[in-house]
Amino acid sequence: MAKYRHEVLAVVLRVCTGGSPRLEVLAWQRHHEPFEGRWALPSGPVEVDETMDAAMERHLATKLDLTTVRHSEQLASFSAPLRDPAERTIATAYLGLVAEHTEVSGEEVGWFATDRLPAMAFDHGEVVALAARRLQGKISYSNIAFALAPEEFTLAALREIYIGVLRHDVDVTNLSRVLSRRGQIEPTGRLVAPGDKGGRPARSYRFVERRLRITDPFAVLRAGGSPSSQGHRGAPGSH
Repeated sequence: MAKYRHEVLAVVLRVCTGGSPRLEVLAWQRHHEPFEGRWALPSGPVEVDETMDAAMERHLATKLDLTTVRHSEQLASFSAPLRDPAERTIATAYLGLVAEHTEVSGEEVGWFATDRLPAMAFDHGEVVALAARRLQGKISYSNIAFALAPEEFTLAALREIYIGVLRHDVDVTNLSRVLSRRGQIEPTGRLVAPGDKGGRPARSYRFVERRLRITDPFAVLRAGGSPSSQGHRGAPGSH
């Protein structure tokens, strides 16, 4: 009977808002073959006595000391026979989202812009691209941005998260109107002091729910922040 290895891959994404907002992925550098010197997604085998969800949580916790993933979901399985030249390996990838300043451990770990990846091991570049597309779709028709945002935020800060994911400008007034109408965000009643550039204090907001909720299954946020309907696109969870 043919045997094969089954592993989980973790595509952990965040939005870096310093300077130009950008979507980043967590990776570590390999120091052994195959693909020595290249960067890879956190991964590891699924043991016979655990679920894939549990395996992903275990590998992130033990290898990166990462236990604060805000949202995770299965992304896809990858089963090309030669994807791992060392041995037959089937991988189930997970999309995981964290806030910008989430701490991880390890000297060989780095964050990389998803559209400017270094040389990646195996098929991990393809996996990252798929995860970025999944997030770009879901941020338009769900409240998934809660997993990338701090507990409280200004609308200007939330706009940067949307720009980082969507890779186009988003009008803050339109974004506020859309998310408020969908019941995704609400004011906290507190003000945030202005930064070094001065100005008036800004209102603080929070997400109403901190778990995934589909709010407008056929919407796409266009440049400028206004939603548009794309007609029926299939089940929301398939994007």
